[in-house]
Amino acid sequence: MIISIGVIITVLIVVIVLFINLSPEFGGKATDEQKAFYKTSENYKDDRFVNKHKVKLDMSLRDMGKSLVGYFSPQPKTIPKEELPVSKIDSTNIAEYNDKTRLIWFGHSTFLVQIDHKNILIDPMFGDVPAPHPMLGSKRFSKELPIEIEKIPKIDAVLISHDHYDHLDYGSIKKLKNKVKMFYTPLGVGVHLQKWGLEKERIIELDWWQDISLEGLRFICTPAQHFSGRGLTDRTKTLWSSWIIKSDNENIFFSGDSGYDDHFKEIGEKFGPFDFAMIECGQYNELWPDVHMFPEETAQAGLDIRARKIMPIHWGAFKLAMHSWTDPIERVTKTAKELNIDIIVPKIGESIFLKENDSIDTTVNDKWWQTLE
Repeated sequence: MIISIGVIITVLIVVIVLFINLSPEFGGKATDEQKAFYKTSENYKDDRFVNKHKVKLDMSLRDMGKSLVGYFSPQPKTIPKEELPVSKIDSTNIAEYNDKTRLIWFGHSTFLVQIDHKNILIDPMFGDVPAPHPMLGSKRFSKELPIEIEKIPKIDAVLISHDHYDHLDYGSIKKLKNKVKMFYTPLGVGVHLQKWGLEKERIIELDWWQDISLEGLRFICTPAQHFSGRGLTDRTKTLWSSWIIKSDNENIFFSGDSGYDDHFKEIGEKFGPFDFAMIECGQYNELWPDVHMFPEETAQAGLDIRARKIMPIHWGAFKLAMHSWTDPIERVTKTAKELNIDIIVPKIGESIFLKENDSIDTTVNDKWWQTLE
């Protein structure tokens, strides 16, 4: 019996090691030359990227056990009883669009932004499961997307906030790479894109507070409080960030994943006010309060960055925590009303026009999610 158990454990270890080393999902590793360049960043210390303030990333064995038990055991309402509604859009509509700035939410943190006659994708995760293998994660809450990835027309730029699976998806990048002109990432994330066949010339990596222009648009890489990693040994080996998209007439903020801290106020002071802000609101837990915001903090972050209108994101697609799937949106809308913050909560695929829908009541009172509990 002991020998049999030993053989089984050995086989499992071998399978796991082979999977991690052979599967392209895990991405690439930085060269010595790239690491030497990272050392010029104030955010890189002892061969790893760091947050502005000390952040607890390692859970105790007890907390890790609680987390695993909570995740894999049945929890009330963590997944909707039925498919989430999705508004469809066709490729012609996207390709021929030539009007005011429009955003389309794909659920979670993925967006198509059409601004100044350009198409921009943010954190393009179009896969069914945010994990290196379908058996290692929960499925998307909707079977369909607003448009299938194969039908997406030419994309001018892709912005990536960090390398976690629910934001950087191998399958999506492989299907998108020949449609995209340029990819913009925080420092280090480009190693994954190169591993997946992208030319170095089409990848631009930025440090916090650095910016780059693309035909009149300005992309600014701004801080977040989070971490990174796709495997067992690469935690914090690449940087994480938020992003600003700035045109002559509009100023848009995307939080990426982040715990609440004073970087939001700093961003607001340097680059605010913002016409529209997409701010993380979901996948939180008292076990990891430093790296994901609670909904009340999401609303406060909107005030900190001086946003005229906020949209809660990082919810409505996947189960990555133990709270009910509607808890984020119920709590953030309540707090936004108390703080007098203008908030919109579109269905997946609905078009968002920045200069319209200024009334807080119209969108919030719709509460489309309540019919799906």
